[in-house]
Amino acid sequence: MKWKGRRQSDNVEDRRGFSGGGKTLVGGGIIGIVILLLNIFGGENAQMITPILEQMNQEQTTPSEQRDLTATEIEEQQFVKTILADSEDVWSDLFAQNNLTYVKPKIILFSGGVHTACGSASSASGPFYCPGDQKVYMDMTFFEELKTKFGAQGGDFATAYVIAHEIGHHVQTLLGTSAKMRKMQQGKSKAEANKLSVALELQADFYAGIWTHYNQKMNNVLEIGDIEEALSAAHAVGDDAIQAKIQGHIVPESFTHGTSEQRKYWFMKGFKTGDLQQGNTFEEIQ
Repeated sequence: MKWKGRRQSDNVEDRRGFSGGGKTLVGGGIIGIVILLLNIFGGENAQMITPILEQMNQEQTTPSEQRDLTATEIEEQQFVKTILADSEDVWSDLFAQNNLTYVKPKIILFSGGVHTACGSASSASGPFYCPGDQKVYMDMTFFEELKTKFGAQGGDFATAYVIAHEIGHHVQTLLGTSAKMRKMQQGKSKAEANKLSVALELQADFYAGIWTHYNQKMNNVLEIGDIEEALSAAHAVGDDAIQAKIQGHIVPESFTHGTSEQRKYWFMKGFKTGDLQQGNTFEEIQ
């Protein structure tokens, strides 16, 4: 992906230099795996994880320590700032075309654990968006795990896809889609509520494709293999792929994010069409 030399957003806060300080969540093992499965590309589900984290993990306070970021971390930060700037430009323009105002979110880079308006979370949660403070939270080590544990191809555009997916949840918050979905879930069976969650996640994948479509038009960012990197990441985090790898069998009614094929389909639909009107996943998932 061609990303160097463009504007970088000021809406990125890098807390990795303070990773040893404050309250951190301790625990892991099966808890961490469960959190990862439930919350990978967490989106709105981060809120549902919070009570589990608070009950099953302990908090400990350690002295605050600051360190210099490594060269790799600095480059990661610059990359994230560039991708966020690209998303700000694309979504501000699309919102303006529809007589709406785009409110820019922030991205928080952290290590170990983090406290948010949606509660506390550990790195095992994977990247997630918190609607309570309109921020995306990311531990960059997730992308190495995505490659080594879940078989994703890796690459910078895989990271860009994940960021774009989480920004997609921000778009849903601004448009009122997330609140509407939660209201629709009330009184539904677990299986029916899960279907609505899947629709929300697939729409975020669609929005990631929309962003890719317009960012390519604006900045000519794509290189050979970039779309394949995104599709590989989408495949790796499909509910069916994760369940098959972790538990050896698939339980469709427990899906909350969509299958590998669904996630790839909706990303590509957004990328190919660039048409926001074609992203009604709630209608098509039923």
